[in-house]
Amino acid sequence: MVNILLIFSFIISFVLTNLTLPFWIRMTKKAGLIWEDMNKPGKPKNVSASGGIVVIIAFIIGIFYYIAIRTFILKDLTSINLEIFALLSVVLILSLVGIVDDMLGWKNKGLSKRTRILLAFIAAIPLVVINVGTSVINFPFLGPINFGIFYPLFLIPLGIAGATTTYNFLAGYNGLEAGQGILILGFLSYVAYISGHAWLTVVSLTMVFALIGFWFYNKYPAKVFPGDSLTWTIGALIAGISILGNFQKIALFVFLPYIIETGLKLRGKLEKQSFAKPNKDGSLEMPYKKIYGLEHLAIYVLKKIKPSKKVYEKEVVYLIHGFQIFIIILAFFLFIY
Repeated sequence: MVNILLIFSFIISFVLTNLTLPFWIRMTKKAGLIWEDMNKPGKPKNVSASGGIVVIIAFIIGIFYYIAIRTFILKDLTSINLEIFALLSVVLILSLVGIVDDMLGWKNKGLSKRTRILLAFIAAIPLVVINVGTSVINFPFLGPINFGIFYPLFLIPLGIAGATTTYNFLAGYNGLEAGQGILILGFLSYVAYISGHAWLTVVSLTMVFALIGFWFYNKYPAKVFPGDSLTWTIGALIAGISILGNFQKIALFVFLPYIIETGLKLRGKLEKQSFAKPNKDGSLEMPYKKIYGLEHLAIYVLKKIKPSKKVYEKEVVYLIHGFQIFIIILAFFLFIY
């Protein structure tokens, strides 16, 4: 009976996202809060902006339901509830920062890079003050190293800031950000479960189901974009869950596509955009002579292997998802099996 009650956390987040998004899309279009679809011919400005706000609200309500079940049905008043509220605080702070960045507009560069990083560090404070995780980390060849007070004061904020800012790099294609979140958080929910952190599994899957609901509206051709409000939240949640569950190494390995993406973005001095150059028939071309993102690499590879040499947005997204799935399978055999 209790397990069935907990499943409703997932159902609530999924249903709320699905029911609310059509309303959000209508209202944002009425208000003129729409963005250009950069990988379409003519770059039409007809896609609802900042749909991540809906996902975050649905996620928060799903988690509140879970906390209520723990409190009133399970009579569980342990520190886990404190950790959940600390994680929700991080998510809410960063979602607010993302909303501000969305409203300022990405074409106007929004918040400065320094401001984003600083705010991401500040957002980690709720996890720092309750001293979550373990300060002992086991490194290959070096063995266990105890970071002591350095762990909560520096490594936790670094992890939150790093995951938050870099998750936003691999983006800009219909369904990409939501799909990646579903894959990574779905796998980490399994890791949390086998690690004895079932509550983190519930938290993670609540977001996964909200993202699934969002994906139906965000997949090609997108009716709504996530915005920084969602990408920042997903990055923070990935980092927060791995810190609370003490499986940072697995999360870092699964985050490999974003590490590669960050390296490629640094190659372009963080100035080169991930978007492609769309043709009149909807196919995509390389926007630059060099590769400045996994999105560009996907276009390059697909052009090499496809006889028609025609590459489309959906194919780019599917190839990146395929790479992410490959990394997840590797992580399973390296760290779990």
